[in-house]
Amino acid sequence: MKLGVFGGTFDPIHVGHLIIAQEAAVEAGLDRVLFVPAGQPWLKAGTSVSEARHRLEMTRLAVGFNDRFDVSSVEVDRSGPTYTADTLEELQQGMRTSDSLHFILGMDALENLHRWSRPERIFALCMVVAVSRPGHRDFDLRALESIVSGASSRVSVVDGPGIGISAAEIRRRVVQGLPITHWVPRPVEEYIYENGLYQEV
Repeated sequence: MKLGVFGGTFDPIHVGHLIIAQEAAVEAGLDRVLFVPAGQPWLKAGTSVSEARHRLEMTRLAVGFNDRFDVSSVEVDRSGPTYTADTLEELQQGMRTSDSLHFILGMDALENLHRWSRPERIFALCMVVAVSRPGHRDFDLRALESIVSGASSRVSVVDGPGIGISAAEIRRRVVQGLPITHWVPRPVEEYIYENGLYQEV
């Protein structure tokens, strides 16, 4: 089985995330895509992030309609900062030797992968599926060789849709009383309002 792992803060998860996961699954021939909401995202330390339980539940609501998608609470359940290398190691332990991991991320995240904890371990554990995003389409994969030799050959690039939706914009729209219908799946929209999320900047 080819398992895609799609991590993120998902604050909130939106249709752009779902389209990215779908395109990555199709282009990389993935059997399943596992969405992994971050517990304590260390790269966003010092910024306001919604409680992990809300982000986890919104992710479950968003992917429930797609049989190829699933959600893992592995990072939410872990105490302390969230590191992708640790998550991939934990997921690999429950896999068969014939299975393979494929880590999905946006091209903007790939450009900053050298800042992550143990990025060389990520390339050792899985193939990387990088999805291009508006403004992030021309990254030279050879730059990854500074992380570990051969890293560029372990990346496949998927041409993502030119949809400029961001979680930050959705949060801003909620604060301003603007509609977010069609920006997020309907169950996620209902959850946001029912739980009073993003009412303040």
